[in-house]
Amino acid sequence: MTDEHPAPRIFRDRFDAGRALVPLLGDYAGREDAIVLGLPRGGVPIAHAIARSLGLPLDVLIVRKLGAPGQPELAIGAIAAGIVVHNPEVARWFGSDPRQFDAAIARERAELERRERLYRGGLPPLAVAGKLVLVVDDGAATGASMRAAVAALRALRAAEVVVVLPTASVEACAALRREADRVLCLQTPPRFEAVGEWYQRFEQTTDRQVTDLLHGARGGAAPRAHC
Repeated sequence: MTDEHPAPRIFRDRFDAGRALVPLLGDYAGREDAIVLGLPRGGVPIAHAIARSLGLPLDVLIVRKLGAPGQPELAIGAIAAGIVVHNPEVARWFGSDPRQFDAAIARERAELERRERLYRGGLPPLAVAGKLVLVVDDGAATGASMRAAVAALRALRAAEVVVVLPTASVEACAALRREADRVLCLQTPPRFEAVGEWYQRFEQTTDRQVTDLLHGARGGAAPRAHC
């Protein structure tokens, strides 16, 4: 098994990417000690496809990127479950100062708490302590969001953290291998500019879609009210 794919592919959509990852994950199928966590919003359709194929419980781990000034899609850090990960190289390159970083943390923490209430709608989070966790996103350019997720799962005492990605930069995978127990990435194209370039359809996943997928997988009705 390898983390690199000789011919990078373009996925039809996120569900297609999830199905493409399943053959890498056969060792985890049906394990009572394993769960799948998707990073909202884009990682949830992929995580849903994986959890359904492997017969594993699905939940979300909410991570918020801290965007570079003027380029909000480029992460200078990320937060998850009280954990802040800073990407100092990118921050220096784009001139972010501590005040900007602190303001971004406050802003994204509020959004993280809003989404936690919205997506769960009363559902309790799955227990992480002592579990093998497959943590899934739709790709990684800098890896900041996934690094925050891994740090949060360590703090929550996960027994093993396996990062699962359909596509990522070589640099992001290298950074994640230093922090996760295992990184399973279907492809690491040598020229990687943005996650969306590896999908035919990469429209934004909505809050409604995340809520429906999560509640459907957990066997509950999705809440009607969305804010």
